[in-house]
Amino acid sequence: MDNLFDLYDLRITVDEIRGKSVCGMAVGDYFEITESSKIRIPVGKHFCMYALNSVIPLISAKQRNLSENDWLTKDSHAICPDPEEGLVMIIERIGKRTMNRDDLT
Repeated sequence: MDNLFDLYDLRITVDEIRGKSVCGMAVGDYFEITESSKIRIPVGKHFCMYALNSVIPLISAKQRNLSENDWLTKDSHAICPDPEEGLVMIIERIGKRTMNRDDLT
């Protein structure tokens, strides 16, 4: 039985701030999801919990191969739920790795 499958590593980057950043985020701040579930934030940086929460529902889909007709292949932006902040993030694939199902739960 073939237990191998491919997943993309992702980078989620602050692409635009349309309002006032009260959480201390700036354009260019980012975090990465690697090896299926590891969150990596650059040393000395942070990422707003509420902004992070707004992209989490999209992450597992963006990690996988999708049909070219799936709307998630074209739509890669998410926005923080704070309406006065208007923090817009972009989700990008930064690498592809082969995983073994037996190594995961």
